[in-house]
Amino acid sequence: MPRRFWIETLGCPKNEVDSDKLTGTLLADGYVPASSPGQADVVVVNTCAFIEAARQESIDVILQLSDGRKAGAEVVVTGCLAERHGAELAAAIPEVSVRGFNVSVGAHDHDHDHDHDHDHDHGGAILAPAPGTPVMIGRKPSLPTFDLLNLPRPRSPRPWAYVKIAEGCDRACGFCAIPSFRGPQRSRTVDDILREVDELQVQEIVLVAQDLASYGRDQGQGTKQLVPLVQAVAARVPRVRLLYLYPSELTDTLIDTICDTGVPYFDLSLQHVSAPHLRRMKRWGDGARFLSRIDAIRAREPDAAFRSNFIVGYPGETEDDHDQLLAFVEAARLDWCGFFSYSEEVGTYAAGLTDRIDPELVEDRLAELRELQDEITQERRDELIGREVEVLVDERGVGRSHREAPEIDGVIGLPDTLEPGTFARVRVVGALGPDLDAEELG
Repeated sequence: MPRRFWIETLGCPKNEVDSDKLTGTLLADGYVPASSPGQADVVVVNTCAFIEAARQESIDVILQLSDGRKAGAEVVVTGCLAERHGAELAAAIPEVSVRGFNVSVGAHDHDHDHDHDHDHDHGGAILAPAPGTPVMIGRKPSLPTFDLLNLPRPRSPRPWAYVKIAEGCDRACGFCAIPSFRGPQRSRTVDDILREVDELQVQEIVLVAQDLASYGRDQGQGTKQLVPLVQAVAARVPRVRLLYLYPSELTDTLIDTICDTGVPYFDLSLQHVSAPHLRRMKRWGDGARFLSRIDAIRAREPDAAFRSNFIVGYPGETEDDHDQLLAFVEAARLDWCGFFSYSEEVGTYAAGLTDRIDPELVEDRLAELRELQDEITQERRDELIGREVEVLVDERGVGRSHREAPEIDGVIGLPDTLEPGTFARVRVVGALGPDLDAEELG
């Protein structure tokens, strides 16, 4: 009887892509999906470690799944937490196997793998791939390839899919530890990306990376490769959406290309708007530049949708910095916006800063920003009542227009008669918070 597996994915869309690749590898190696974690012979927890809350959630899930596994089952921890804190995890939770993505996998037998597992060796493999096929699960900066991105991937059960076009990041933002464990940016080839797009056979492709707009820079192309890539993907699927755009890379050509795809959705990584505070964060830009860019996009495409995220309580944030952020949020009227408290990350520039913000003050600032943005989001959604929109039906009764990215934004409630995986023109008839209700056109 074939061994059964379960993969539990935590964190961002990029982790979801990694889990899909691991699923493809396991399927190719003869494993079959389990109906629940408790029925699996191998339980893989693909973890997140971006901030302290994510690390704690990952640890809680690892312990829960370890306690609930069947007799003889193996729990494997991988992803960002394993990359950053593998040794500590192996020591603290000796009953699980720890695997970072920076490990080579050869065509070797499983007994060899399990010997490594018991030793908690971080140079081992999760599981061997198809016999005779040496691959790399993850990355090593010194190597020219990083085959986790190009491992086999099962077809998406949904009419949309994330596609990771690069791994790692070359920036040195003061708060972020990602470059320390994901390494420098390594862009995939256009051919590899398009091959994956074709194999997924979905209606919407969501392109993701740690620094999406810098795609191709590590290949000596500057950022000139992203535009032709987006155009090539748009020629293959009805919708292509981009997530995580660093604002300095948002050129006129890229804006035009995004709008021309028919999905004018701009997910801008802003983080703050006060110029001196952004310099403390080792970031580019300021509120005036950001507003000018947003206004220019709206002038070109009035139906453009915007999302961003901001960090509150980064060391040195003054009342004036906070007031500038409040004023920006009110003026920008973004469709979607997230606010997160600063989390100290070991090894980052900010970890050495001493001018910390009182946690109670941080919570007050977060509450003020979230209340303001909730009102703006509700107003932006109310403005759509009576409008006709085109939706992709994700599942029966639920769909999205170009304004809603999957899993992170609101949804549109639809009549149950519309078939999943199809596009439909509907009329918005109601709004409640981030979600809309719509009816079929007569």
